[in-house]
Amino acid sequence: MVFTGERQAEAARLAALTHSLGDERPLEGIRIAMLNFREPRQSTAGGAEEYAWQVSRFLLAQGASVVFLTGRQRGQRRAEVLEDIQVRRMGNPYLVYVLVPLWLLFHRRRVDAVIDTMNGIPFFSPLVLRRRTPVLCLVHHVHDRQFHAFLPHWLARIGCFIEGPVARLLYRRCLTITVSESSKQELAGKLRWLAPITVVPNGCAQPEEVVREPAQGDPVIVYAGRLVGHKRIERVVDLAAELGESWPELTVHIIGRGPERRALGARVVGKGLCGRVVLHGFLPDARKNALLGAASLNVTASEFEGWGLTVMEAAALGVPTVAYDVAGLRDSVRHGVTGWLVREGESLADVVERALKELADPDRRTEVADACRAWAREFTWARTGASITGLILAKLQDRGGAYQ
Repeated sequence: MVFTGERQAEAARLAALTHSLGDERPLEGIRIAMLNFREPRQSTAGGAEEYAWQVSRFLLAQGASVVFLTGRQRGQRRAEVLEDIQVRRMGNPYLVYVLVPLWLLFHRRRVDAVIDTMNGIPFFSPLVLRRRTPVLCLVHHVHDRQFHAFLPHWLARIGCFIEGPVARLLYRRCLTITVSESSKQELAGKLRWLAPITVVPNGCAQPEEVVREPAQGDPVIVYAGRLVGHKRIERVVDLAAELGESWPELTVHIIGRGPERRALGARVVGKGLCGRVVLHGFLPDARKNALLGAASLNVTASEFEGWGLTVMEAAALGVPTVAYDVAGLRDSVRHGVTGWLVREGESLADVVERALKELADPDRRTEVADACRAWAREFTWARTGASITGLILAKLQDRGGAYQ
């Protein structure tokens, strides 16, 4: 995806709305609820949580008061203030979808706008809010195939019914935000979405000067992200075996934490890949960037992404990505420019090997690294936040709910 003149004009229009009242804090006094079933400090948090938190921070800077309603992991406080954002944690990953709407019902007179993040299952906020309260529905990607891949058939059918016909009708009057053009197409095509859809991509934090960490192996492949089933990290682990004959010094580094850690460790041992695959666990940003920045390739094997935040984090460090040609990833990876897409009939190992051969040419590697950095600079959290601020202001003005 590239920013066309039309897209740039629309982004500028939305950003301009944040100053339309001649005020540097255009959301002064506006109370916003951000609904997301996880928050960034939880062990299974990912790109959706980072998006919700970065937008919350930006809205706060525009004068809004923000309450972040989310689920609770064992040992976490039920309520606390983080970076001046009020965090309210309630329920496990299932019960949260009952408790958050109840909280909204009892506090609806103190909420001026809501961002309802639908990670497959919505929070049903339009049912419990005042009719005049704007709801922006945030959908990162369609989950239908993900439901069927990881849930029993009967439960997957229920999930698809809620994500499709139920949510389609419930949110038909709510502006919907998604993060990529291909996710927008899937919403319209697969779910037959009725509400207007606008694309507001993820931002990307531009790294400070990175001291690249000499990584074990040559070449080096890195996966950075959550260790969860639908990321299919075992496919990245298996690259060490599949490409071992062609690249005997190749090493795969896995950065992240999550419930798949033990299974991945057993796979490494079972396939005799100790020393060829390194499981680092969670790393602080500086260490993660140092290791990622020294890699030849970032590889993601997920087939379910709205965008792929780690793709852009790698690009900001000049590291290209190999990913599947699926919704979201086909937008964040520019095939042949900032990475390579695995298309129908191709295997992940084949495309990774082809990419490594291209990158063995120093001139080609420099060309790709420069393209990656330039691509990542097009996406900032300030642009993301300004666009959503503009959308909220427009909705408040439409409904006469602002600045009364």
